[in-house]
Amino acid sequence: MEKRENWVDQARGFAMFLVVYGHNFPVAEKYIYSFHMPLFLIISGFFFPEKLAYTFLQKKFRTIIVPYFFWAIFLFVFWVILGKNFGDSATKNLSITKNFIGIFFSQGGQKYMDWGIPMWFLPNLFLAFLFLFFCKLYCKKKWFFGVIVLTFLGILYPKLSDIPLFWSINIALVSLFFVAIGKQIYITINKTSKKKRIFWMIIFFIINVLLLQYKANVKVDMYRSIYGNEILFFANGFFGSLAFLLLFKNFPYFRFLEIIGKFTLVILALQILAMSLIKLFLWKILHISNFQFSEFQKLYFSIIQIIILLPIGFIINQYIPLLNGGSKKI
Repeated sequence: MEKRENWVDQARGFAMFLVVYGHNFPVAEKYIYSFHMPLFLIISGFFFPEKLAYTFLQKKFRTIIVPYFFWAIFLFVFWVILGKNFGDSATKNLSITKNFIGIFFSQGGQKYMDWGIPMWFLPNLFLAFLFLFFCKLYCKKKWFFGVIVLTFLGILYPKLSDIPLFWSINIALVSLFFVAIGKQIYITINKTSKKKRIFWMIIFFIINVLLLQYKANVKVDMYRSIYGNEILFFANGFFGSLAFLLLFKNFPYFRFLEIIGKFTLVILALQILAMSLIKLFLWKILHISNFQFSEFQKLYFSIIQIIILLPIGFIINQYIPLLNGGSKKI
């Protein structure tokens, strides 16, 4: 993909909205977590090049890992100065040293990443690209077999050990599968007629919802290597992602989501701070101290979080585009 496509940005924006909304613990949390990370990963796979070149890895390091370290350090400093003294963090006596280590380790839960757990996704994504690159480089025509083997190892690891790995290596092996199928999904969607796309969209939505009914499929949490029934995890991730990708391909009219899709890195980094700002406003200005929000409020405040961050995204994209993963045409 050399040219930005509206429907792709809308699908990415939708995935980003689900990340923000999902972090506010909505009633649909289990459904959202069943596919929102795979959706992000599949879309990322759209951009994997046909011809392998190390410049691709260099670009991904520059547009994923460099921004990660900037935002991680910024969030850590904010946490040390202010964040660790408020809310749930204030009751846990968390170590500044461990949280500093968490910047470089990018795993370990609240003890190591209280400053910004959502940031785990960036090193994980970079490693998934790296693994796919070397699968294609060394396995040649059998590259997908290499992907399957590595994915199996990623699923196997949490069954053998509960020790978090540097940059979520084991999770990146699982993420690899979804990144790997992204390119073929993009090609297939574009080759399929609109009539067939609508038909399959409906079928995939039905399958996704039906699969979710199985009790063995618990709430997925990729950051903590919780997949529930692994077969259902991959099936839900696949069918749920395809259903929404087909939705946005067939009906690319969601301009607001398209804008969100161009600022995903900024929103990922600052979403928790935006919610803290909202709670501070409710507490200091409106004198509301009960943050047990209703379902409508969770949805409403998720939208407000994003609206707060969009101007910041525009400014960063204009003046420091690297912090948004590179310059994006608005």
